[in-house]
Amino acid sequence: MPVPLLKEAQVPQVLDVHAVRAWCALALEALGRDREEIDAINVYPVADGDTGTNLYLTVESAVQAVEAVFAGNEPARPALPDVVRAMAHGALIGARGNSGTILAQLLRGMAQVLAGDAGGEADHSGSADANSLCRALRRAAESAREAVAHPVEGTVLTVASAAADAAAVVGERDGDCGAVARAAYDGACVALDATPGQLAVLGRAGVVDAGGRGLVTVLGALTQALSGAPVMPVAGRGAQHARVVAEPELGCADGEGPAFEVIYLLEADDAAVARLRTRLDGLGDSLVVVGGDGLWNVHVHVDDAGAAVEAGVEAGRPYRIRITHFAAGDAHAGAGPTGERAQRAIVAVVPGEGLAGLYGDAGATVVPERPGEAPGSGELVEAIRRAHAREVVLLPNDAELRHTAAAAAEQARTEGVRVALIPTRSAVQGIAALAVHEPERRFDEDVVAMTSAAGATRYGELAVAERQSWTMAGICQAGDVLGLIEGDVAVIGAEVAETARTTLDRMLSAGGEMVTLVLGDTVPDEVAERLERHVRETYLAVDTVVYRGGRNSALMLIGVE
Repeated sequence: MPVPLLKEAQVPQVLDVHAVRAWCALALEALGRDREEIDAINVYPVADGDTGTNLYLTVESAVQAVEAVFAGNEPARPALPDVVRAMAHGALIGARGNSGTILAQLLRGMAQVLAGDAGGEADHSGSADANSLCRALRRAAESAREAVAHPVEGTVLTVASAAADAAAVVGERDGDCGAVARAAYDGACVALDATPGQLAVLGRAGVVDAGGRGLVTVLGALTQALSGAPVMPVAGRGAQHARVVAEPELGCADGEGPAFEVIYLLEADDAAVARLRTRLDGLGDSLVVVGGDGLWNVHVHVDDAGAAVEAGVEAGRPYRIRITHFAAGDAHAGAGPTGERAQRAIVAVVPGEGLAGLYGDAGATVVPERPGEAPGSGELVEAIRRAHAREVVLLPNDAELRHTAAAAAEQARTEGVRVALIPTRSAVQGIAALAVHEPERRFDEDVVAMTSAAGATRYGELAVAERQSWTMAGICQAGDVLGLIEGDVAVIGAEVAETARTTLDRMLSAGGEMVTLVLGDTVPDEVAERLERHVRETYLAVDTVVYRGGRNSALMLIGVE
């Protein structure tokens, strides 16, 4: 769903929840626009040409978290502390690379002030004033420096500090939030232009710091969200040809630095993380540990990736472990695909372990959809790479993932993969598409057949209402069983079997030859038996097939072909 941006007449001069939402959306849009340029000037700390992409993926995760808070509070407006904490948490769990990890800590530092978690109190008026924004920018710069084991000037840390300094000058004159954000942006631009003179590797390449360039883009989005006026584009600041990232003298990719980048999320207490910092600092460089309150994002460059992961195991529970060999791309905690590419593959987003097994048995590369945590475009791109095929059919199986899937498909195309995106809105539509998939057919013919099968499948879902709400079928109460058809609530009931039967009848009223039921873990087999018997006795020549969705699946998915 497109994020509603602020119109100029509605622009707040205070930082409220709508301004935060607009800021995140504008930052994602701007980073998407500037990503390739930022990638091209990425020479420090490693010349691997991915800073812009990593920043984009980090902000994308923040946007998803913010949107989830708004959706969870409809029709009411969420509180500012909840929104900024979600922004910071989303960035933390989605942070990619050195630059994304530092950006996540910058956002966390801001959120600590704006939510009242940094020694002050949250502003319960629903907005933050200029003074709060100044303090937030200062805390962001300080916390980012604290997270980096060995801070270096001429990097994003320098740019963040300059932004906070410039904002403080305006804040002392009682400027509004728009003026403070503009001052921070201008200060960041000046500092960015000075980075080649502070860091020799940048001076030799004739470029500005890529991470700092990305932060300037994010601050420009903040300025636009608060003032309504887009800032002057920063394109061209120190940008050179993309060839600079491959020159061996520029960064650690010359064989003299560590061979691997290791990133993982870690559940651990503060004392264990302090010991982990010391241990990892002795193993490699570019160490950044961000987060807090029991959840951390760990980033380090090492030669012994196993030792870095083992250190995390000793400290707590590491997960989402990502290992990248600087000379060979993503190792994904193991060897990547090798050998000849397959001609064609299916990549599908799937909710539930049972359905994941079903899709896997059909030959698809599966991206699990975790409850309340939709996969980002980066995860989809990784799955496409893992499929290791010349042609890929992508099944998002969720209407909310259409833009994410489109971005992933576009990225994969730039890597030479032919990708067709079939806009499946439910896993049952994906099942229908898989059923007619024939890899021996010409690619276009196969895509047309799969698209047609998916489009001919009406989809429904059963869910439990979390709170009282207005729906297309009337007012529901917390605990009611909801029957959704094509995404809209059509039935409100008190019991799963009866609500499912009514929903199924509504769907079959337009005809159908095949019913697909996917049952969640909590739905007993007898419910499926009752529904099968109902279809058999009420509708002639309509077959029913039942699958178990497994853990993390929806209460029930219904498909009618």
